[in-house]
Amino acid sequence: MAQEVKVGDTVKVHYHGRLTDGTTFDSSEGRSPLEFEVGGGMVIKGFDDGVLGMTVGQKKTIEIPVEDAYGPRDPQAIIEFPIDRFPPNIKPEVGMQLAMNNGAGQQMPVTIVEVRPDAVVLDANHQLAGEDLIFDLELVEINTPSRIIMP
Repeated sequence: MAQEVKVGDTVKVHYHGRLTDGTTFDSSEGRSPLEFEVGGGMVIKGFDDGVLGMTVGQKKTIEIPVEDAYGPRDPQAIIEFPIDRFPPNIKPEVGMQLAMNNGAGQQMPVTIVEVRPDAVVLDANHQLAGEDLIFDLELVEINTPSRIIMP
């Protein structure tokens, strides 16, 4: 009987991620497969859940609803930043990606969504927030953690 993926296993998976309209947002094609510990919080919940029970060589397509992906878009993650406080060496443009400090020393990625004479409007939502996701998966490898029993 073939070994099935369970929580705690480290797996390697090839994947192709797309939106419900068919737009590809990420793929492991041409790269090494994604390696992660199942249930370890390294990937979104829906991806973690999607590999459970798979066997090496198996391919399947999973649909991940917003709640198990990057969550809904948060209107409070839209930030107006005074343009006079913008670094003088950067000319803000819509679509530009930046890293911003949150005040606690952590950096968070933001995207410029609007440039006005008085302010730059930044969006700190994950780019895939608010989206249902579809992944084509192929399980490449399963490594089960060894259990050492001490006397």
